Amino acid sequence: MSKPKRQPETPAASLDLNNTKVAFASLSDGQLQQAIFLFRVIGSPTVVKLGPTLAGLSLKLRLPVQGLIKKTIFSHFCGGETIPDCLPRIQQLGSKNVGTILDFAREGGGKDADFDIVTQEIIRTIDMAAQHRKMIPFAVFKPTGVASLDLLAKVDRGDVLSVDEQSAYARVQGRFAAICEHAAKKRVRIMIDAEESWIQKAVDTLAMDLMARLNKEEAIVFNTIQLYRHDRLEFIKACHETAKAQGFQLGFKLVRGAYLEKENDKAAEDGRPSPINPTKEATDREYNEALKFCVANVDRIAICAGTHNEDSVRLLVDLMAQHQIAANDERIHFAQLLGMSDNISFNLAASGYLVAKYVPYGTVAELLPYLTRRAQENSSVLGQSSRELDLLNREWARRKAAK
Repeated sequence: MSKPKRQPETPAASLDLNNTKVAFASLSDGQLQQAIFLFRVIGSPTVVKLGPTLAGLSLKLRLPVQGLIKKTIFSHFCGGETIPDCLPRIQQLGSKNVGTILDFAREGGGKDADFDIVTQEIIRTIDMAAQHRKMIPFAVFKPTGVASLDLLAKVDRGDVLSVDEQSAYARVQGRFAAICEHAAKKRVRIMIDAEESWIQKAVDTLAMDLMARLNKEEAIVFNTIQLYRHDRLEFIKACHETAKAQGFQLGFKLVRGAYLEKENDKAAEDGRPSPINPTKEATDREYNEALKFCVANVDRIAICAGTHNEDSVRLLVDLMAQHQIAANDERIHFAQLLGMSDNISFNLAASGYLVAKYVPYGTVAELLPYLTRRAQENSSVLGQSSRELDLLNREWARRKAAK
């Protein structure tokens, strides 16, 4: 009786995401020990709950905590205060074939002058990407960095705008266009970050208009899709139909989502159903279905899979193989945040896939909200903090055994 044929190993099955030697090769022993300490601290619910408030208060009172923050959590999760400050980190990541996405931390602040400052800084990140094309595959901006949240909410609801508001919104459209047109001129992919659901429709409209105009030959403008919303997979499919009909390319950054508690609270306050999936399993399913749809339609859709979920990473690797898409195909990128999931980023890059890290930059005060979210994510996402700590400890043990 003949033996049953052994099923060939899939690319994902042979992908080692637990190789800590590769994952942490860029960290010196001292940096590795600091990272271990940092994730131990982040693993404490008390520190995560009280730390950001105390840090913010200390900065306001000008207490000498800025140096401590800068040497610890800031240096781990952030690139620096300015674009030139980030260059050593860009080069360090690039030496391991991991790209950088420069993420300017400052938000607009509500005034046109502030929005214009942010716009000009985003344009400088595009110029930096054009100069270091291989190391900086994307630029990015946050809509509320260049537009008033209240104004976007009015547009989203379809409210009648006053004459002044119409002028203000025309300036918002101008800033979006200036950023994306400059990116198209420099042939730098530009991602528009996602926002809360009550302004996202307005952002989606701006993004689709710019994609229709600037993505004729390739995906330059990317919109961000939060798959913890139960309506986003259908939105992707509807965008695909529009793009086919009008003859342009789509660019999507696929993420799970960042405003879960805020979304649920706002929906309850407004007396409407939450736009968020009822369970994490439902969100995982939506995310993976989105990956399947986009890869099946890669002739029209370019994606950046922004995920720290190893199952989704493995799924995308296998989908690329099934559709005979090369690991280094420019239409598919992976992305993780600086300082998190290095086991995914560096092992994917070592296997030839296109990977980039989100590298936020700005002053300590500007980055404190971002750092707070990172600490809360690591604490609240199931097993994230302990997973990071376990991998770091394993690498420390490996290094000690090798000496």
